[in-house]
Amino acid sequence: MKQVVQNYKSGELAVLDVPVPGCKPGGVLVRSAYSLISTGTELMKVSEAGMSMLGKARSRPDQVAKVARSVATNGVPATYRKVMGKLDSYTPLGYSLCGVVEQVGAGIDDVKVGDLVACAGNEHALHAELNWVPKNLYAPVPDGLAPRHAAFGTVGSIALQGVRQGEPQLGEVALVIGLGLIGQLVVQLLAASGVRVVGVDPDPARCELAERLGAAACGDPASAGVERAVAELTGGHGVDQVYLAAGGGSNQPVELAARLCRDRGRVVDIGKCRLDLPWNAYYEKELDVRFSRSYGPGRYDPEYELEGRDYPIGYVRWTERRNLACFLDLLARDRVDVEPLVSHTAGFDDAVETYQRLKDGDLKAVAVLFRYAEQAGETGAAGEAEEAGAPAVAVPAVKRRDDRVPAPARAAKAPVRLAFVGAGNYATSMLLPHLAQRDGVELSTVVTTTALSAANAQRKFGFAEATTDLDAVLGDPSIDAVFVVTRHSSHAELTQRALLAGKAVFVEKPLALTEDELAGVLAAVEKSGNDRLQVGFNRRFSPLLREARQRFGARTGPAGVRYLVNAGRLDHGSWYLRQGTEGSRFAGEGGHFIDTASWLLEADPVSVYAVTTPGNEDLQVVLRYPDGSTATISYVTTGPAGFPKETLDLVADGRALRLDDFVRAAVYDGRRKRWVGSGLPKARDKGQLAELAAFIRAVRTGGPMPVPLESLVATTAATLAVQAGLAGGAPVTLARAR
Repeated sequence: MKQVVQNYKSGELAVLDVPVPGCKPGGVLVRSAYSLISTGTELMKVSEAGMSMLGKARSRPDQVAKVARSVATNGVPATYRKVMGKLDSYTPLGYSLCGVVEQVGAGIDDVKVGDLVACAGNEHALHAELNWVPKNLYAPVPDGLAPRHAAFGTVGSIALQGVRQGEPQLGEVALVIGLGLIGQLVVQLLAASGVRVVGVDPDPARCELAERLGAAACGDPASAGVERAVAELTGGHGVDQVYLAAGGGSNQPVELAARLCRDRGRVVDIGKCRLDLPWNAYYEKELDVRFSRSYGPGRYDPEYELEGRDYPIGYVRWTERRNLACFLDLLARDRVDVEPLVSHTAGFDDAVETYQRLKDGDLKAVAVLFRYAEQAGETGAAGEAEEAGAPAVAVPAVKRRDDRVPAPARAAKAPVRLAFVGAGNYATSMLLPHLAQRDGVELSTVVTTTALSAANAQRKFGFAEATTDLDAVLGDPSIDAVFVVTRHSSHAELTQRALLAGKAVFVEKPLALTEDELAGVLAAVEKSGNDRLQVGFNRRFSPLLREARQRFGARTGPAGVRYLVNAGRLDHGSWYLRQGTEGSRFAGEGGHFIDTASWLLEADPVSVYAVTTPGNEDLQVVLRYPDGSTATISYVTTGPAGFPKETLDLVADGRALRLDDFVRAAVYDGRRKRWVGSGLPKARDKGQLAELAAFIRAVRTGGPMPVPLESLVATTAATLAVQAGLAGGAPVTLARAR
């Protein structure tokens, strides 16, 4: 299928061939009939992409701060790869469309194949021929409403949510500053609510349009006519509400709002404009400044948007989906008219030219629609020809069949053919760059649920194919190994499927989030006779740490390990915060640190004790080993950003090993340092390259996997025991199953 994309590094716009997205449970696959270009939001994004790197940095200081934090934590090379990987990728455009349901996912019963729906979301209602849309981001289109008008559903919801934040009442007077697409819709919604409206915009054509659509008066912000109209309509008191629907870097809108608003009036910010509030003006009138967050309650909440968990109507009357349905109803009953807003309708194949004309100013438009070649929506529903805690956690026994499948024999020079399931940030910054440059490796197929991420990975790393069809990949006998680098909740299931298909599997941590998932993986090993499994515990492969352990030498008595992990706080919206589906943060990455401690101590833990700090995610985890050795992992999220992310000490037999963030290491013997290994932050190596080399070598030669399966299982069970220990408040014994 085709999709409109942009490269944020170069500014390039393209209509790209990408795989068709899969139809996942909890949503529907929609074939687009019309999609809407937001001439404000989208053109701002397109313009930013055309800036220099310095210009991009100035326009997004929040992202610059993230980069600085990443450099302090991960070093310059890793941060550079991550940032450039994001910049030099195709990103989608679009967030408002109307189309026809082509496939219905499990759990959906409110629409059927052939129904016409309006869709929302900058990840789900894209300028693409097909989109997968979760339940709370689509709404059925009422009978008789044209698809081209229903495509306004998302921007209409944005305007509607802004009006709701202003709490208009019959007979009030409102000022709308900015008469672009959102401003024109706000004018109509206010007029339909019995509010008299004054509009402000420097473009005379937009002012004239707003007056035709219901505004009492409109004018240039610098003209005396606007102030005169406000004085006449309000008896000199000032407007009751101001809606900021303008963009740009001028502070004029907020200053004008203060001047024309009445005492204790309401100012609602809908657009993205400068907000340097003049303190005296806002203080003396005690103005109520409010923000309108996109389409309404539910926005940016992954449990609502992705998992379909609705808010009870008695507590949240107007959610994203209810706003969408409400706006469609207003359109169907002719309370709002969007046809006058359509300045241009372009064929989807002409998308790049259309964006360029808008950017260059050749095309003056309030709203532009893309019309798709197959407008099945015009014969759809619209009917219009126009358009708990436990004292012990079992460590499952690894059972292998006596007739287990041997590693396949390989020709000496035949490349190892790899498939990737998932192509997120970690895969594209820490794994694929190493593999793409490795001799004897062929990147065969990349599989993702979103079409564009597969296309990006194919373009950047040279995959032969990109698809959303996992079954086809698992059924391909030419593929030797499968990398599972998806979100945590899918690791165990995908690993089982790949093992049962006879593939060698490299799965990023964690292997499993529950004991049942872990048991399922081992059942797949036993059933298939395939034990070719590696989990991405890369730190034991770090060259600096391996040399330090060698220099430390053999020990005779018990040892103590102290591992401080300065994890830091997660950004708002991070999917790591979705504990209901993705497990706790420690469940996701704690296996790294347990595996490293166990590797240093050359044993698997026999008990786990964990305590947490109330009010945050800080953990203290104590592991006990068979010979009396202990490892204490301090996992903290409240430490300073400038402090090293990981520091590790091993003490035994009068000697000590010290590792500082995989940059420096030292071994102490008696009163002196016996060995020091040091490097600059750019030399930080957490072992990914060596880990991948060991895995590829095992696949190529048929030799043993880099880490014994029993060790992977023990580490996973210990990680799961941490949560059980927190729930039970007591040490958890790791009981070996027989």
